[in-house]
Amino acid sequence: MKQFGGPALFLDRNDINTDEIIPAKYLTENTKIALQPFMLEDLKLGGFDPRSATAREARVIVTRANFGCGSSREHAVWVFEVNDINVVIGESFARIFRQNMFNCGMLAIELPREAVSAIFQLGERVEIAVDVEKGRLTAKGKKELSFDFTLNAFDRELVLAGGWLGYADKRY
Repeated sequence: MKQFGGPALFLDRNDINTDEIIPAKYLTENTKIALQPFMLEDLKLGGFDPRSATAREARVIVTRANFGCGSSREHAVWVFEVNDINVVIGESFARIFRQNMFNCGMLAIELPREAVSAIFQLGERVEIAVDVEKGRLTAKGKKELSFDFTLNAFDRELVLAGGWLGYADKRY
């Protein structure tokens, strides 16, 4: 089974939109991999550099509320996929972005504001491990915290199958 987790990238802002995740000028690219260098290129966040080692090494994004709002586009999820980010943790997600994550076999984990804030307070270097079967994530930084999360049965099936294609192969 696919491993979910790894080093966290903190994006401490509400309402990060799909244009900031992957600028519209790259939507004409013919392959997912062509999107790779442009992840978060237009994100304006104090001290954030999308080309930093922290951003390149991240496998998990921790953010605030309404992540993935704006234009509906699969490219916003694809750019994370080709950069080996398979988990986004936040207070809430735009509906289409959230479903596109599950459709691609990736996790959009919603936690209460207090839990997200606690993860932010763990420091700059945080490792996150996710157990999809148990619905539990563990964040290790200055200390270790664990949180339970819920997925509906269908989204869990999509993730465990690796996305829609894997799900369809198993079912049809």
